[in-house]
Amino acid sequence: MEWQPDEQGLQQVLQLLKDSQSPDTATQRAVQEKLEQLNQFPDFNNYLIFVLTSLKSEDEPTRSLSGLILKNNVKAHYQNFPPNVADFIKRECLNNIGDPSPLIRATIGILITTIASKGELQTWPELLPQLCNLLNSEDYNTCEGSFGALQKICEDSSELLDSDALNRPLNIMIPKFLQFFKHCSPKIRSHAIACVNQFIIGRAQALMDNIDTFIESLFALAGDEDSEVRKNVCRALVMLLEVRIDRLIPHMHSIIQYMLQRTQDPDENVALEACEFWLTLAEQPICKEALSGHLVQLIPILVNGMKYSEIDIILLKGDVEEDETIPDSEQDIKPRFHKSRTVTLQHEGGEGEEGEDIDDDEDDDDDTLSDWNLRCMQGMVPYLPELIPHLIQCLCDKKALVRSIACWTLSRYAHWVVSQPPDAHLKPLMTELLKRILDGNKRVQEAACSAFATLEEEACTELVPYLSFILDTLVFAFGKYQHKNLLILYDAIGTLADSVGHHLNQPEYIQKLMPPLIAKWNELKDEDKDLFPLLECLSSVATALQSGFLPYCEPVYQRCVTLVQKTLAQAMMYSQQPDQYEAPDKDFMIVALDLLSGLAEGLGGHVDTLVARSNIMTLLFQCMQDTMPEVRQSSFALLGDLTKACFPHVKPCIAEFMPILGTNLNPEFISVCNNATWAIGEICMQMGVEMQPYIAMVLNQLVEIINRPNTPKTLLENTAITIGRLGYVCPQEVAPMLPQFIRPWCTSLRNIRDNEEKDSAFRGICMMIGVNPGGVVQDFIFFCDAVASWVNPKDDLRDMFYKILHGFKEQVGEENWQQFSEQFPPLLKERLAACYGV
Repeated sequence: MEWQPDEQGLQQVLQLLKDSQSPDTATQRAVQEKLEQLNQFPDFNNYLIFVLTSLKSEDEPTRSLSGLILKNNVKAHYQNFPPNVADFIKRECLNNIGDPSPLIRATIGILITTIASKGELQTWPELLPQLCNLLNSEDYNTCEGSFGALQKICEDSSELLDSDALNRPLNIMIPKFLQFFKHCSPKIRSHAIACVNQFIIGRAQALMDNIDTFIESLFALAGDEDSEVRKNVCRALVMLLEVRIDRLIPHMHSIIQYMLQRTQDPDENVALEACEFWLTLAEQPICKEALSGHLVQLIPILVNGMKYSEIDIILLKGDVEEDETIPDSEQDIKPRFHKSRTVTLQHEGGEGEEGEDIDDDEDDDDDTLSDWNLRCMQGMVPYLPELIPHLIQCLCDKKALVRSIACWTLSRYAHWVVSQPPDAHLKPLMTELLKRILDGNKRVQEAACSAFATLEEEACTELVPYLSFILDTLVFAFGKYQHKNLLILYDAIGTLADSVGHHLNQPEYIQKLMPPLIAKWNELKDEDKDLFPLLECLSSVATALQSGFLPYCEPVYQRCVTLVQKTLAQAMMYSQQPDQYEAPDKDFMIVALDLLSGLAEGLGGHVDTLVARSNIMTLLFQCMQDTMPEVRQSSFALLGDLTKACFPHVKPCIAEFMPILGTNLNPEFISVCNNATWAIGEICMQMGVEMQPYIAMVLNQLVEIINRPNTPKTLLENTAITIGRLGYVCPQEVAPMLPQFIRPWCTSLRNIRDNEEKDSAFRGICMMIGVNPGGVVQDFIFFCDAVASWVNPKDDLRDMFYKILHGFKEQVGEENWQQFSEQFPPLLKERLAACYGV
């Protein structure tokens, strides 16, 4: 007996669907509560599918909404659906995929895909065969609906479809899809190409077996009158260029002719897809050969496409020259994400290493930076001496759009500008950019401020002679900028502090810079998100000014502690009564912890009295156990900085803190693990032999991490330093493990600059070798290489290296040593002979 709805229940569900379309927030809240109640009834989901597929008397938006609520339920609780409910929903979906309404068909398609993505492709074996069969239906709606669902499944599960888990359905599906490239309906043709396109980049075997048929079928659609079809054909050719260029080369001439037409397509979306073709071709080795005969046609087409239309200019506000007095509307301001503090070491041949981001998913919200690479730059170098002065002149153009793009373009060449004598380009560029920071146009202000921040990062201490002039400009901008650009100005000031460091610590500079920053600081309430960029900026300034920040540190310190305390209290209330309280925005706490780190790093021992008069250690104990990884990450950075600055306040808490540090040595959260590792190393340098009871809590995890494949460089380096430091204070406890970590330990630290951290770690290794010399025999060549990476070790450390190298040589005898040192690369041989006489 098929399930039937109860009339009263149905009316309740319909009322709920009507209410949920109301804009009133109180009604919306009631709807949410009602939904939670109804979800307690197992057959509530039957009502939802019934409204979607069978209640043809209702209007389409209501029916579609019913399906979308069901989709959310599937996402959240599908594993709890009783089998008969799940089966009823699946059956109804397949029976109604051909609904006459395009909206309902699409909703059913989304629902099918959501069920499939819950691991159901394996347990719903009839789904793919049935959808493929329905493609043969004479009824257009059924064919279109099934194709829509298949396209969504191909998008969501392309890897699974190409695996043995489902015994390779693509072997049937791909040839089937290819037949539909000739279908009379453009919508169906478009679905068919889109389905096959999902399998190009992954090089699915079934597609590779049919690659020639696929390419021929694409060529047959070259002149299609439907723009969606043309767009999908272009997209296919772009991807094929990446993965199967061998198959396109014989037809390259005609493909290029086709793409020249498509780049001028009346439909903008098609033209955009076609532009991707030239970008992809430019990255292929055959580019020069393939394009040389066509440049005469291509260049005018591309240049023509660069012209702004009237509407573009209005959208870009290019017709507005002066707008600096117009306040910003709030929706123009993108949300900012604070990047929590990560502790890194300095490398040979550069300041810090910026190249490697250890955060797991950092996305540059400004795509403009990511598509710039050094390869284009090299080709430009011969022209830059003429080009840069021309671009600097463009900074004074009468059109604001030209001035702003000139700022951006020049910032891409900052690296080259800084590598030339300062009077040649740096000085003129800086002079003009600073004028643009005070431009009357907001877009130009923004571009100039961002470009200046990039220039600061490249120029670093080259800027010191011009500091007075730079600060005058940035401080003047404070009084001039509207909301959005103020946030970028904070960033430019923070970057300046990072770049010139302690050179900023001069009374005249402090006098210029601090009053406007502190005025803003006092103006902002604790709940204002503008505190984030301001706190980040102050953190850099405090670190740079060091003792120069002392007059300002007390109110800043107090407020940070208050922000942490408020956030923790709110989190506590929310966890106890989630219906009464809102969840706190933990970014406030993270940014405050990071500024406290900046203060501890900048003020060093001067932070002692502030810490003594606050409950920061108690708060830190809670933050270190927070559920949010970024909070823990910033807590461990602060713990390390406080350990360095005022250990007597940290020491009483060590017995409670160490187990928490031990449990956070989990490389799944790279940055948390990194900062916890660094903090353990700092603590152990302060504890000395008293570290002994805690070694067992951390050593095994550290050895495991240093041996893990694909661990980011920063984490490996910090892990090696901390293992070395543990061995330095407790060699007896750590030395037995030497054979398990000596090789990765040596390779991790060979590129680190000579510094305190490296010094203490190598002393530790030498002491452990003294306790367990047999532990390094197998990997001694790696130890030799690591020793050779030192430029100027301190005398007593050099003696330790000398003794170990000569001890090993005497142990094995002259002849064996000769054989052994034959394996050394020539450079290593030279350095060891010159520095240590072996």
